[in-house]
Amino acid sequence: MSSFASDPGLNEVRDAAGHGTEVDVAVHLHDGTVRLSILWTQEILLNADDADQVAQALQRAAGQARKITAARRSDRSTEA
Repeated sequence: MSSFASDPGLNEVRDAAGHGTEVDVAVHLHDGTVRLSILWTQEILLNADDADQVAQALQRAAGQARKITAARRSDRSTEA
């Protein structure tokens, strides 16, 4: 089982050039890091709507990451 949770809102985002390239935004559920992956190549060309979707996914991931790291800090301060 992966420790990363991918954003399902990006399932239909594909390379605008038609190469089948995909993008993935995921949050590590244990440490709150955000992973941005471009699958099958080193770059992806996005149309404006897909670029908005990726940006929104990154914002959602950042929000989740902040919650995870805040919870971790809170757990550490109660252990001390």
